[in-house]
Amino acid sequence: MSDLTIEEEFIVKKLKENDGKLNYKVLQTLCQEEFEGVRLILKKLKGKNLVNYEGVIPGYSADIELTGEN
Repeated sequence: MSDLTIEEEFIVKKLKENDGKLNYKVLQTLCQEEFEGVRLILKKLKGKNLVNYEGVIPGYSADIELTGEN
């Protein structure tokens, strides 16, 4: 799936580096130097069935899980 943005690829890469699962706060910290809008990017990735988390938009305590392969 090569239609990912640079930000989406970054998030997928970070999840892969951490065994496919990260807490939202940890992921936000990893992304904060690179770009903003992590929640909206995660929502798009969930729509592409690449990640999963509870709810429509992840909360601060949510666990983000990689479900698909890029």
